[in-house]
Amino acid sequence: MNRVINIYEAKTQLSALVDQAVRGDDVIIARNGKPQARLTSLVPAKGKIKYGLLKGKLTVPDNFDAPNPDIEALFYGGPK
Repeated sequence: MNRVINIYEAKTQLSALVDQAVRGDDVIIARNGKPQARLTSLVPAKGKIKYGLLKGKLTVPDNFDAPNPDIEALFYGGPK
């Protein structure tokens, strides 16, 4: 649930507002009743990509990129 709070209140209660944002509740900070900013939690960074995990576990057939007559017929027409 979003909570709208005045900027003066936000200054005095920043720690509590950050805790609220971490729990998943966005906090809208307003100046003179007009929304100015949103305090929200950050999405955790993704883990580092590990290349080569499947190295040696998969094989690619020699005819992997050879034309397939059935698929060519779907695109270009002609006999199946």
